[in-house]
Amino acid sequence: MPFSYVSHLYCPKCQKTYGTNKKHQLCECGSPLLVAYHLDALRADLSREIIASREPNLWRYHELLPVENPEHIVSLGEGMTPLVPMPRLGKDMDIEQLYMKDEGVIPTGTFKARGAAVGISKAKELGVKKLAMPTNGNAGAAWSLYAARAGIQVTVVMPVDAPTITRNECAIAGADLYLVNGLISDAGAIVSKAIQERNLYDASTLKEPYRIEGKKTMGLEIAEQFSWQLPDVILYPTGGGVGLIGIYKALKELQDLGWVQGKMPRLVAVQAQNCAPIVKAWNERKRVSEFWPNSSTVAFGINVPKALGDFLVLDALYKTDGCAIAVEDDAIINEQRNVANLEGAFICPEGAAAFVAARRLRERGWIRRGERVVVLNTGIGLKYTHAVSIEVPILQPGDHLPERKDYS
Repeated sequence: MPFSYVSHLYCPKCQKTYGTNKKHQLCECGSPLLVAYHLDALRADLSREIIASREPNLWRYHELLPVENPEHIVSLGEGMTPLVPMPRLGKDMDIEQLYMKDEGVIPTGTFKARGAAVGISKAKELGVKKLAMPTNGNAGAAWSLYAARAGIQVTVVMPVDAPTITRNECAIAGADLYLVNGLISDAGAIVSKAIQERNLYDASTLKEPYRIEGKKTMGLEIAEQFSWQLPDVILYPTGGGVGLIGIYKALKELQDLGWVQGKMPRLVAVQAQNCAPIVKAWNERKRVSEFWPNSSTVAFGINVPKALGDFLVLDALYKTDGCAIAVEDDAIINEQRNVANLEGAFICPEGAAAFVAARRLRERGWIRRGERVVVLNTGIGLKYTHAVSIEVPILQPGDHLPERKDYS
């Protein structure tokens, strides 16, 4: 059996194909490229039982990943994050079967490690020595750390308002880090110029085909963790949308392999009220989104005014009877506190946004009674301590504790 059953790259717009043994960025038509696999051959050679016997990391699915030689794998133990039942929060929301896929426990503290692990591994296999990328913070941190492990030099440009810890992660990993007084779209424009001038490998979101393959393992894991039974609803905080695209791709591949049956989960793209281009496009039944001016949100990771893969996100929503919903920053912060109070999980603001969306969709009846609902928490709350405001009483030596503490 080959280590990977990768077949080729293809364009979802014009259907042009490319090989996987050379560096490719976008299709000639400007579209992101996706990875195809020899699923017919894989169906005959691999079983779910073989998967279950392997190490609990994302490389257990290596036949469905694009790295063809295991010697090129760059890993920090990423993958197989817990699928946590949330009974108290579920009761509060009137969602009987509420689960959290917790990406906060993965290396680098966010789901970005998945894309970095596979993207960097494939870059190493292709002989990449230097790459560049714009980031809202966490992707740059993950790619910098994995690239350091692979011996690849990274240049990162991020907004000056990005979380300080992500800036520090890039710097300590030896990346060439620059801050821009603007948004990720401004960082992207600077990186694009540098790539053209210096012939760097472009690791921007969806401008290389392999980050999405790492992200899709969230979908593979959800299916396996539910004993290959699909949930009814999956909610995902959506900026660039690579994770949502990847989850949809993973579940389609599992259907083609015959490993899962039944209806595809309804996918939900969750955005912030002040940066909701996907939501606007979905409400207007459009196939692409428009640039969102003056975007801002406490959920910094989803502050993406225009996603390159917006048409893929919207296609996934339409084909699964899903939806897109925007939530306010105040509600995000309140829900972050609520999740910690009820379930002991300090989640990131982006994850909190997805929980707010679950609450709202249940109130509207869109999430129905008895449905199994999975919310993606895409990172650990400790990366966003600046978003939490508390006042703690100060005691003097010899003081008595008050009857009740209140940190709100």
